[in-house]
Amino acid sequence: MSMLLTLAIIEDLPAVRRGLETYLCAQPEFSCTLVVGSVEEFLEKVGQEATPPRLVLSDIGLPGRSGIEGVALIKQRLPHTEVVLLTATMGDPARVFQGLCAGAVGFFLKTTPLPDLKAGLLAVAEGGSSMSPAVAREVVKYFQPAPDPTQVLSARELQVVRAIEQGLSYKLIADQLGISLNTVRRHIKSVYAKLHINSKGELLARNVRRG
Repeated sequence: MSMLLTLAIIEDLPAVRRGLETYLCAQPEFSCTLVVGSVEEFLEKVGQEATPPRLVLSDIGLPGRSGIEGVALIKQRLPHTEVVLLTATMGDPARVFQGLCAGAVGFFLKTTPLPDLKAGLLAVAEGGSSMSPAVAREVVKYFQPAPDPTQVLSARELQVVRAIEQGLSYKLIADQLGISLNTVRRHIKSVYAKLHINSKGELLARNVRRG
């Protein structure tokens, strides 16, 4: 590339922020314009820069507004800026989907080797979309047809699912169904196994998708 790519980094953990800055800002392809700890700080300072960043690398778990919330705000202020998100874990694949829907064009685990992260940013700058293999796998799984709960769950398990969708706590579910708290937990574990999910967030997201 003939021109340096302007890059901003949003990461609240000082050690991680320093690591990203030390590596990425030393690369010959990048010119770092902002390195900040929150979306709010980014939005406050970005107008002071003569050249807006072409790329923004942002953590999801930030103080104040999350990285996912920040995508829409950044795109509103800087419509030609591309946002790539970082996440510490893949605990809730629905968050990946939310980030992509918000306008992010890349998604990486924080454990991604820095050279691979650099390659992903360059791919985004060239008009592509890039993400960690583990993230890509979860995105594919997210769009695969979900098992129909009415076909694979028992009547009691369906009752537990409906109660979760109503926002009831495990204790209230136990009281409502006249079963023990441990039994509720066993039913939920069985539901996760049958629906091939790992969290309450995934359960609620899959129900929304079916709707």
